[in-house]
Amino acid sequence: MFPGSKQYFHFFPFVLMYFAGREFDHFSAHRSSNFSAVALWLPPNVIPDEEALGSVLGEGVAPELREEVFAALDQVGAGHSQKGHCYLPKIGTEPLSQGKGYGSALLTRNLRVCDCAHVAVYLEAANTVNILLYHRFGFEVIGEIQVGGSPTSTPMFRVVQ
Repeated sequence: MFPGSKQYFHFFPFVLMYFAGREFDHFSAHRSSNFSAVALWLPPNVIPDEEALGSVLGEGVAPELREEVFAALDQVGAGHSQKGHCYLPKIGTEPLSQGKGYGSALLTRNLRVCDCAHVAVYLEAANTVNILLYHRFGFEVIGEIQVGGSPTSTPMFRVVQ
């Protein structure tokens, strides 16, 4: 999306804000107690700010990559179930803290909340290593997103447990 570091450091914070920033409005951004992991959850029927995101991408993505980037994002949008569900657009752990259970603890906590509310969960696994982790939490692969030279992303869905 942003092959140059200057572009990345300038535009990616805006992409993240518009793609996954509404969690703060809905109190659904969570972190580990030591600040080493974070999970951003969109509640049912709350979607990213598509207009602002499109504007930032239109400005920041190189013209020769725009068609591919927007096609991949269209596939992301098409992968969402028509039913109301929580969406986990971003979860991450600081590299030095990976493998210590911080991300799993955030998943466990929030999946319990979703289960109690009888709400399914959708996410895209950007890293194939994480697919096994998400399987352990009850997620199932429902497709694959890949356009042109873009990295592969794996949409996954979890029904209420």
